[in-house]
Amino acid sequence: MENKRPLKTIYTCFPGGKHKVLTMSYDDGREFDRRLISIFNKYGIKGTFHLNSGLMDVDETRIQLDEVKELYKGHEVSCHTLTHPTIERCPLSQVVQQVIEDRKRLEDACGYPVRGLSYPNGSYSKDIINLLPACGIEYSRVVGSTDDFKFPDNFLEWKSTCHHNHNLMENAQRFADLHKTQYLYMMYVWGHSYEFDYNEGGNSFEAIEEFCKFIGGRDDIWYATNIEIVDYMNAAKNLKFTVKGDKVYNPNACSVWLEVDRQHIEVRGGETVEL
Repeated sequence: MENKRPLKTIYTCFPGGKHKVLTMSYDDGREFDRRLISIFNKYGIKGTFHLNSGLMDVDETRIQLDEVKELYKGHEVSCHTLTHPTIERCPLSQVVQQVIEDRKRLEDACGYPVRGLSYPNGSYSKDIINLLPACGIEYSRVVGSTDDFKFPDNFLEWKSTCHHNHNLMENAQRFADLHKTQYLYMMYVWGHSYEFDYNEGGNSFEAIEEFCKFIGGRDDIWYATNIEIVDYMNAAKNLKFTVKGDKVYNPNACSVWLEVDRQHIEVRGGETVEL
């Protein structure tokens, strides 16, 4: 007799079965990153820091290369090009070198593959987007705010929820209040740590600490770097389901979490699991 059992409802979840993720993104690697990182670490917030390695050892106001590995431990080091040019105006061959040379120096400093980027001065083009995968870049952040919590259609044109000077606490409150678990939500905040010291736009280190204290330590939020989000979503897409939806194989090294008919299931790397 034909199986009349209805199809299961299978959703991708974040680690631990969570449905919300928070990520922070900060550019230029100025000395104020030290204080910002101490605030992040205090409240369990994770950030991605986009650095210009060609400027670090010639500018004493920037984090030095020999400090990178220890300072940014537990966070992510990412590219911001070697010397921060407005790359849409540059020959593509120079753009490639700006990215590759930045990756080389940062990888030597931090000890792992550097696979992300934020566009310097917010400058990019379709041609630049198309060449980035060949440079080993898997995502890149653009300038601007969406004021929403959706995922980008293309991680190489990744627009944030907001700059920290733009509706930060309003967006944080809306994000905290989200409760519909049939959706995945992401809050993405970006900025420059020196803006807190200069108090540009009205925000300060006290303001970002207030935000971190409010949004940190929540059971329904995954706190992740930019590349951790990209890697996890790619791993989720790589799961192999049976036609019936009664089994799933995880060919990845990492676990992927699912919600199956309202039950959370961890699918460990290399395992086939009955659903």
